Amino acid sequence: MTDERSTETHAAWGAGHPHLIVSSDEDRLNFSLDVDEVTIGSAADSVLKLPEIDALHATIVHDERDEYVLTLHGEGEMNANPHAAGTHPGERSETLRTGASFTAGPWRFVFQREEFADHGRPFGGRQGGELSDQPPQRRRPDYTADPSGSERPDGVEIDEH
Repeated sequence: MTDERSTETHAAWGAGHPHLIVSSDEDRLNFSLDVDEVTIGSAADSVLKLPEIDALHATIVHDERDEYVLTLHGEGEMNANPHAAGTHPGERSETLRTGASFTAGPWRFVFQREEFADHGRPFGGRQGGELSDQPPQRRRPDYTADPSGSERPDGVEIDEH
């Protein structure tokens, strides 16, 4: 018998070791996203301080839906289409999913989060079938009321994102 939650991508709030792999031609580091707002820039008060980029180049916010949302303030590229359906509108913002990348000056950033907590597509993503071919995932927990993600609404409903 399969546990109904074993194929969901909802877990406790902040679970899955969300982090950035940050690299340039000379450097590489892992940066844990363990605070609710990370400022990336060259300013002395930046949470992630890096040389050769704007004082405030980007912000990553861990929002109430347990998503990590990038806003690129300075020049750089994102691998996501900002016009695609998502939870956060804007030309310079995207909801980060495992493997999402962006750049700032000489720096490249890749977002990583363990799949069980990434809120992306359940059941193997596109390889597991689209919505018409896969069982629906339970509705996302209300993380503001239950950070553990253990209290879910009754019934199985398609998660809106």
